[in-house]
Amino acid sequence: MQKFARLCCMAPLFLLLGLLPFALAGHDYGQALSKSILFFEAQRSGYLPSTQRVNWRGHSGLNDGKANGVDLVGGYYDAGDNVKFGLPMAFTVTMMSWSIVEYGRQMAASGELSHAMDAVKWGTDYLIKAHPQPFVGDGNTDHYCWQRPEDMTTSRQAYKIDPSNPGSDLAGETAAAMAAASIVFRRSNPSYSNELLAHAHQLIEGVAIRCLYVRLCNLEDPDLNLELFEFADKYRGKYDSSITVAQKYYRSVSGYADELLWAAAWLYKATNNQYYLSYLGNNGGSLGGTGWAMTEFGWDVKYAGVQTLVAKFLMGGKAGNYASVFGEYQQKAEFFMCSCLGKGGGNVQKTPGGLIFRQRWNNLQFVTSASFLLSVYSDYLTSAGKTLNCQSGRVAPSELLSFAKSQVDYILGDNPRATSYMVGYGSNYPQQVHHRASSIVSVKVNPSFVTCRGGYATWYSRKASDPNILTGAVVGGPDAYDNFADERDNYEQTEPATYNNAPLLGLLARLHGGHSGYNQLLPVPSSAPISIEQKMTTSWNDKGKTYYRYSTTVTNKSPKTLKGINLSISKLYGPLWGLSKSGDSYGFPAWINSLPAGKSLEFVYIHSASQADVSVSSYNLD
Repeated sequence: MQKFARLCCMAPLFLLLGLLPFALAGHDYGQALSKSILFFEAQRSGYLPSTQRVNWRGHSGLNDGKANGVDLVGGYYDAGDNVKFGLPMAFTVTMMSWSIVEYGRQMAASGELSHAMDAVKWGTDYLIKAHPQPFVGDGNTDHYCWQRPEDMTTSRQAYKIDPSNPGSDLAGETAAAMAAASIVFRRSNPSYSNELLAHAHQLIEGVAIRCLYVRLCNLEDPDLNLELFEFADKYRGKYDSSITVAQKYYRSVSGYADELLWAAAWLYKATNNQYYLSYLGNNGGSLGGTGWAMTEFGWDVKYAGVQTLVAKFLMGGKAGNYASVFGEYQQKAEFFMCSCLGKGGGNVQKTPGGLIFRQRWNNLQFVTSASFLLSVYSDYLTSAGKTLNCQSGRVAPSELLSFAKSQVDYILGDNPRATSYMVGYGSNYPQQVHHRASSIVSVKVNPSFVTCRGGYATWYSRKASDPNILTGAVVGGPDAYDNFADERDNYEQTEPATYNNAPLLGLLARLHGGHSGYNQLLPVPSSAPISIEQKMTTSWNDKGKTYYRYSTTVTNKSPKTLKGINLSISKLYGPLWGLSKSGDSYGFPAWINSLPAGKSLEFVYIHSASQADVSVSSYNLD
């Protein structure tokens, strides 16, 4: 669990180590990508699906929200604790989504796109439920206990924001997450994408006054969405002033102005609605978007991320009448980039080994976030045929990517200690991670109940490797002098967090994919060539439990023959007939080699829950 991050201040100038020659080699970025996505499965709360690959975890938090009369089962534990904090979870979803939006094709080429999209949806499914109760659990009681999530006995109180208890920063980040994720699912699951956008419009400050549920809203009425945006903007306030129990863990030091701009930027990117363009153009000064030059980007401070997105709008010819204002955003974005390189007016501190250093507690969160911005901005400049303007002179885009690569390589083991700070990658990585679930024997191995204080006595104080490897987790990392102590009670350095990994997904995909196909959105066809229709055909009761049979029809609506298809199926908890499974995807059954134009195939499945989520991951038309 992260304690509050301090606001960025201009660090003194440190000597930079020479940049390594840029080469997309040396580390297996594809393997690192696979592992980093796997970490999110270890952080899942709720009912785990049949596709769960981290098999030492079990169901947990199954009564979340019950005391408040709502269903808040699901989502992610933020770090090594068993609490679900809304602000870091939403930022995690935003950054995972941004990773896919920029580098989805590289993820697909490495076979990880469906896993990345599943990771996003696990988060957005919860965020939809959590609107407007975004925070579940008690950080204070949680810290008094060292228990597996499957055993936890701590308070699961849910906290919410509303007009009387505003939380502009929390709601703004949640709106950004849903808008960004709506782009991810626009092609494969358009109805879900639209649902996310509806919530994003409502949640710009976490107040859904007129649209309590999506089905009550006229989603085609732009005036309604704008009215909600404007109404919400009147109820400004920091979420930790309303939910004071969060102050010890995720204090909103930067306030809410950056999240309002961040949400508007993602809503504009997702909808191309000119209202959000004008919001960015007219509020950049008053909300700090054109005035604050930052050398920090993370779950609390979003200005550099906003400035990077707006700079892309400008370079892509989407600034409209706000080109001059957007130019000011871009100047601040380039201040950030130059400062990271050590070629600006307020250069960031670095360790002797060349790692960006911001603070002693979980420093790697800032490294992965900054490196992602460097990577995407390098690609934006390359696409626009431009260079970076630094105080020391012009800088080629490749130098930004080279520096981002050096930070990733440091994390993966190219550092003075030759230590990989990604658990499970390489041969020398942290063995005593500050993480309740990984440090206690799996409930699958020993189901005996672990008590609140007994966990501390038996497992926390144990001077041995964790019984469960938390594969892919990026821990807090070394100090300002590249020193690191692999000890479970060294929470500043050995605790992982979801927001450490989220920006790393895109960066690893970029490095693994090389120079091909960067800076692109997932393709959005004008009409879907493949349709999926589901219906429940029968139900029955057995031993007090109701089971359902679902029939799913896949139809080739294109004029060409469908030669191959990969379906992603999540929330499937029972047997399935009529498809063949390969890895984590489903394809044609053995008796079908192709599907002619206008033809359909049917498959069925049975389980005791609502219908599964079925979407097309990829297909081949001939």
